[in-house]
Amino acid sequence: MNTAALTCFQLTVTDHIAHLVLSRPEAMNTMGPTFWRELDQVLTRLNQSGEARVLVVSSTGKHFSAGMALDVFGGAISMDDTTPEGRAAIADLLGGLQATFTRLETLRIPVIAAIQGGCVGGAVDLVTAMCVRYATHDAFFVIQEINIGMVADVGTLQRLPKLVPLAVVKELAYTGRRLPAAKARDYGLVNDVFDTPEACLAAAMQCAKEIVAKPPVAIWGTKQVIHYARDHSVDDALRQMGWVQGAIWSNAHVREAVTAMKTQREAQFPSLAELKGFGAE
Repeated sequence: MNTAALTCFQLTVTDHIAHLVLSRPEAMNTMGPTFWRELDQVLTRLNQSGEARVLVVSSTGKHFSAGMALDVFGGAISMDDTTPEGRAAIADLLGGLQATFTRLETLRIPVIAAIQGGCVGGAVDLVTAMCVRYATHDAFFVIQEINIGMVADVGTLQRLPKLVPLAVVKELAYTGRRLPAAKARDYGLVNDVFDTPEACLAAAMQCAKEIVAKPPVAIWGTKQVIHYARDHSVDDALRQMGWVQGAIWSNAHVREAVTAMKTQREAQFPSLAELKGFGAE
């Protein structure tokens, strides 16, 4: 992928840390068709390549993102409610948008968000699909969709109840109120709050560096197990745990990790294998 061609993002990969930056502050980093297309392309490439071991997502300007660009509903996205065929197409359209954020959630590597200012509407859908969220003290979260006469439909109502108490989700979803960063931390939506965007991003990068130091395949397995346990019974999740551990266990990785700790050096682990689609040249 030619990252120089990106218009909504900037992407760098340094020392196995991918850093994706929302880069349209003049438009409050709103989400139009190009945003969705580029995000899908970036996530697909990162998932295929074994180079990055963690992804940090941050933003530019006063606000993290104001969510879906409102002019999209009158132009690029056709929402025909006059026929059953049109309404069926709405469901299929939403399925495509949902799949992009699900791709973020199921990425082979952990994803960390550094959030400043407003995280509104579709941006809440975006960050709830990530693994770890840090925020600035002036950050706030809004389920904006109810304020413009619609139901949040790209993941917030499905993922947020897994992260914060259900009554809190209902209050935010019914009223469209702002959730300040401090309360978001109290509820468990964000891991920590910082005074400045720089400090927030530094914390995200520090977390990323610690993740990079671990065996990538063990991080992969941990993410698989956590997500499965979230949505299944304890008994089913324990059984899946055995399958995952049996599939990826490495005596060599354990020896390397223990030796590195004892000798106080950096451990060395292989990256995840590059994925190649069936029939790829």
